[in-house]
Amino acid sequence: MSIALYPALVFTVALLVTTAYFLLGGLPLLVLDHDTPLDARFIRGFFNLYYKAAFITAVGTALSYAAWGRPGFAVGAAGLALAAVLLRRRLTAAMDQLASRIQASEPLAIQRFRRVHLQALLVNLLQLVLLVWALTRLAL
Repeated sequence: MSIALYPALVFTVALLVTTAYFLLGGLPLLVLDHDTPLDARFIRGFFNLYYKAAFITAVGTALSYAAWGRPGFAVGAAGLALAAVLLRRRLTAAMDQLASRIQASEPLAIQRFRRVHLQALLVNLLQLVLLVWALTRLAL
């Protein structure tokens, strides 16, 4: 058994915990009215932190699987790291734009912000399902 197994396990658990924690933490935030710039700024900060944490744990996971000699899992984890970067850029920019429209009291902006928030949570759920599926169905 290779010693590279241990970092792979640690980073895999960290990636699972990060993804599950932020999914469960983001769900209750849906009860916020999203009608003030403070709500929007808090939620944006929450997802910004998640995407940074997801990137770091996904990169660590990818590197540790590569060192362990599991290229399929390394590529999958690298894909999650890339997704975190792209989603962070797209969703936080959308949240920033909508937050300024909320501040200007634009009524549709609140609905759109809630939709972006929900979409971010659904993508997070999809990532978690994909991670669990890959770990349970694919041979290490």
